[in-house]
Amino acid sequence: MLVSSQVEGPEGEASSKRSRISDQPIIGFSEDDKLGTIQPHDDALMVTLRIAGYDVKRVMIDQGNETEIMYTDLFKGLGLKPEDLDQYDAPLIGFDGNTTIPKGRIRLPVLTGDRIVNVDFIVMDAFLPYTTILARLWLHAMGAVASTLHVKVKYLTNGGVVVIDHHVTELSSSEMVPTL
Repeated sequence: MLVSSQVEGPEGEASSKRSRISDQPIIGFSEDDKLGTIQPHDDALMVTLRIAGYDVKRVMIDQGNETEIMYTDLFKGLGLKPEDLDQYDAPLIGFDGNTTIPKGRIRLPVLTGDRIVNVDFIVMDAFLPYTTILARLWLHAMGAVASTLHVKVKYLTNGGVVVIDHHVTELSSSEMVPTL
């Protein structure tokens, strides 16, 4: 890939740097990334991720949300108890416009490939078709880019670009873990 940029000189004048080759891959999406999806669609971006040692299905990736949310069904399914929660009493406004007081907050590891991000989940008592929502904070911590059109999340590692696909039902691992 060829990269060209402008930099300001000592007196504020722009000078062109020489074009140079960059070894770092760029995260992007192409028509090939749509293969296996039905187009057009209005599907949410849901994937399977490992949370607190469990492969958790129906994890919604929501770029428009600023708060990571975990619903009580998953909280209980992970074997967690109310005493594991930190206090969190700031009200949240739900998708339906109603104000809800969360049950509390808990920090749990989310493993994606070889990368672990500790996520502060706000635990909510609600029933929705997904188990948890990972939002912008998780995407930014991962350095990830999500595409709802392609129903994929991509991020860079030393080995290249990693793709989290909505088709994945089990994560590759040498150890067997329960699936929720």
